[in-house]
Amino acid sequence: MTMSITLTQSAADRIHGFLENRGKGVGLRLGVKTSGCSGMAYVIEFADEIGSDDEVFEDKGVRVLVDAKSLIYLDGTELDYGKEGLNEGFTFNNPNVKDNCGCGESFTV
Repeated sequence: MTMSITLTQSAADRIHGFLENRGKGVGLRLGVKTSGCSGMAYVIEFADEIGSDDEVFEDKGVRVLVDAKSLIYLDGTELDYGKEGLNEGFTFNNPNVKDNCGCGESFTV
């Protein structure tokens, strides 16, 4: 079974810019944690090293690291980046999500 995490061009460009400004890092780490009213929340941070339990995906020249426990919840996800009015940020297009909480901070699979 092939698992995947992909990036839109907008997300890849933004991550490249962040890593260049930061001056270090091997890529972007995605994960999930127990949180919020629906049960799970996304975690996104820069990775300075690849962990022993990380799966590494590469898309548009960006490495995306996902720990084995989070991968079952994130498989097939496309990470996007956009601006809408004064708001900007990453959004997760996750086919595994069954429901979101009203505030949009957490989800259920």
